[in-house]
Amino acid sequence: MALLDRPLSREELKKVIEGNGAARRIPLMIHEWVNPDSFNDQALEYKTVLDQYPNDVVRVYLNMPTFFDAPVDDPSYRWLNYDNPLPPGTAALDANIALDNWAKLDAVLADFPNPNYQGLIPKNPLPENGIYRMGLWWGWLFERFWGFRGMENALCDFYENGDNVHHLFRAMTDFYKAAVTRGRKELGLDAILTSDDIGMQTSPFFSIEIFREFFKPYYKELIDHVHNLGMHFWLHSCGNIKPFIPELIEIGLDVLHPIQKYTMDEKEIAVKFGGDICIWGGMDVQRTIPYGSPEDVRREVRFMFDTYFRKEGRFMLTAGNVMTADTPLESLKALLDEALNYGTKICG
Repeated sequence: MALLDRPLSREELKKVIEGNGAARRIPLMIHEWVNPDSFNDQALEYKTVLDQYPNDVVRVYLNMPTFFDAPVDDPSYRWLNYDNPLPPGTAALDANIALDNWAKLDAVLADFPNPNYQGLIPKNPLPENGIYRMGLWWGWLFERFWGFRGMENALCDFYENGDNVHHLFRAMTDFYKAAVTRGRKELGLDAILTSDDIGMQTSPFFSIEIFREFFKPYYKELIDHVHNLGMHFWLHSCGNIKPFIPELIEIGLDVLHPIQKYTMDEKEIAVKFGGDICIWGGMDVQRTIPYGSPEDVRREVRFMFDTYFRKEGRFMLTAGNVMTADTPLESLKALLDEALNYGTKICG
């Protein structure tokens, strides 16, 4: 591969994230959101296209506990210390209630999963190739919380059971701090990525007052801990989270994904916040990728680059979320090709 097509180095990516200058092109992490197996008998074709383009991170999943299913070698490595009382498919995903009674909380916390469990860290070593290393898991506080309580209960609990919410968030934060410490020590991670979808299509799930009381302190504690370990903190958060962005900047979040199209005004976000946080811009996967033409895709890539690019860095490109099976191969090609070529031109 030509030098231009090689992944950026760890040092180049750090410079972009920290606002210390643009790299030789816009950083690309599109591969992270495309699973070739989703395309069935075309899987090889999609993989072949992806393999022709650079991916500027190496990612590894930290093996977080599930609610009920524990590994054979540690029966306590699960969030809840009892078996699932409901058969699968009993309720919609956001209506499943794993912790059905707060009276169970003390027993749950007394038998909380141990972050020293050996299986938390994958056994396969990461390649020594000088590329930026990211450890990740999905579901930080809000996503995990409504998994515990169901969406309706969770939103009411902020008003009706605030002390219990704090006790649970305290235990979860302690677990995460220990987990990321291991990730840094055992894997040499450069960053932690996690998700908390705290926005809907038109507004946040809850008020700024709820955010400040229940989320901001724990977010800050974990972000500070990650920084003290010498890593960056990346957050995926779908929907309209505009009211929370100044708060996230204040507590030191390094990278925010995706600034979801059709939920916020990209130009407004770029002007107001683009100099203070690195935007991991997410290509629209709801309309443009599945239903637009290849030229529509190229046009949207150029729009994103023109909107977010700064000579100081602080902009990278990816998809807004997982690309679904209705993603045309030609659109994926257009995205990768335009991102590489226009992303090089704009940095030149």
